[in-house]
Amino acid sequence: MAHSPSAVAPRAHDCLARNAAADPQGIAYRLLQSGQAVTWAELEQRSRRCAALLLARGLRTGDAVAIYLDNHLRYFELLWAAHRIGLYYTTVSRHLKAPEVLYIVRDCGARALFSSADLMDADGALVQGTAGLHRFCLEGAVPGFDDYEAALQTVPADVDLPDTPEGTDFCYSSGTTGLPKGIKRPLASANRHFVAEPNPRMHWKTFDRDTVYLSTAPFYHTAPVRWNMNVMRQGGSCVLMERFDAQAALAAIARFRVTHSQWVPTMFIRLLRLSEAERRAHDLSSLRVAVHAAAPCPVWVKQAMIDWWGPILFEFYSGTELVGRTSLDSHEWLAHPGSVGIPEFGAVHILGEDGSALPAGAPGVIWFSGGPAFEYHGDPAKTRQAYNAQGWATYGDIGYLDADGFLYLTDRLANMIISGGVNIYPQETENVLGQHAAVHDVAVVGVPNEEFGEEVKAVVQLRHGQAPSDALAQELIAWCRARLSPIKCPRSVDFTATLPRTETGKLLKREVRRAYWPQAASVSTAPPT
Repeated sequence: MAHSPSAVAPRAHDCLARNAAADPQGIAYRLLQSGQAVTWAELEQRSRRCAALLLARGLRTGDAVAIYLDNHLRYFELLWAAHRIGLYYTTVSRHLKAPEVLYIVRDCGARALFSSADLMDADGALVQGTAGLHRFCLEGAVPGFDDYEAALQTVPADVDLPDTPEGTDFCYSSGTTGLPKGIKRPLASANRHFVAEPNPRMHWKTFDRDTVYLSTAPFYHTAPVRWNMNVMRQGGSCVLMERFDAQAALAAIARFRVTHSQWVPTMFIRLLRLSEAERRAHDLSSLRVAVHAAAPCPVWVKQAMIDWWGPILFEFYSGTELVGRTSLDSHEWLAHPGSVGIPEFGAVHILGEDGSALPAGAPGVIWFSGGPAFEYHGDPAKTRQAYNAQGWATYGDIGYLDADGFLYLTDRLANMIISGGVNIYPQETENVLGQHAAVHDVAVVGVPNEEFGEEVKAVVQLRHGQAPSDALAQELIAWCRARLSPIKCPRSVDFTATLPRTETGKLLKREVRRAYWPQAASVSTAPPT
């Protein structure tokens, strides 16, 4: 999985043919809740046929397709078809509204769209806005869309496919601080991250035919796309959750003897809130690796998970852009609590506002050198903002290095609160409030203050059975003041029924801030150049 300039990933053709020949009736992947499954022989044949269908419709190497589906049985079949004939594929969140979907479909230049009737909007904007594309409907019937199963039957099952560069994902940023942007890589080097270097530290990323991987997130996210494809590439079997449920996840580990799994911190919190009896009801002894990423994990949450599951947690910090990646195992984390690890390739640099290197312990913008280059599709200005004069790249996060070179995340640069000239990073305050027994979820944001410019406010979603009150608000403020310096503590607390998060657990701060600031003030802060 680590970047290696000399590494060559096994080709999609070779992987599927090898796996189908070795175990034709073996399960390539299964959907947990529905019980549906796809064998290696079926995946090999159907993805080949789908690739032939797209070629017959005129798509050629380097073209793009868009996939706007629920967690569907045929989802990964479409991705493998794109890999086989050198196509880019963009997976679109099924929760987006029609204008958001159309923005991504148009921006990525998709020539084909796969969707279903239940995702079409009532006023027909998606049907009208995608006219001219090759469109396929996998469930139901949509005017102007071809029935996918019927279309597959128009090409022979044993069709020969041309020798092309391998296709790859064309993922979009989650848009937590603005419009999503596509990250596009040259096909010749795009799949190098599927190759694991022989590094003892990276053993948790090594998959084989004995791997059983539990995928807990929606299929369209970058991590499920890349990790499931990598597991299947190596001959492992995937167990895909159509929707996350803490008890169902534990039951799946026991039933399918899951060896590897992937999580986000909010899932850990839901697991930890199960009763002791619910936790002990399932045999988890097969689980060797529990990977987590996507959002910072509070120290108390990770410590509790290691206490429960043992030292099998592996954390990585990266982004869709893949300009750099750090990671660490449980033993390293226990020696460096709160860290997100050391670089897997290249180096990490912490720079101040003036671009100068900062010493250990001093927070600044996190920059990576030595990683693969990328560009934001159609946005050279935004691409330039991600790089500095040295050619180093950033995700726009704030952090620091300790004396041993381990990286710690402080917050997103765009989330920074400036109060009276003092920089405040709200993540630390959120972690403290999250430990209070009444708090289910929390966002800490800066709100207008006439004297200081901004002040700290906590927006709290309470746990079931808790009622908002002035007394509870003051209790939460006092809870913070007992554990943090006053400048980091909220001066006020608002209560809300729910907080906006993506399904990977990322908090949409811009949505929270919007209630307190004029629209113009909610524009995200760009990382310094």
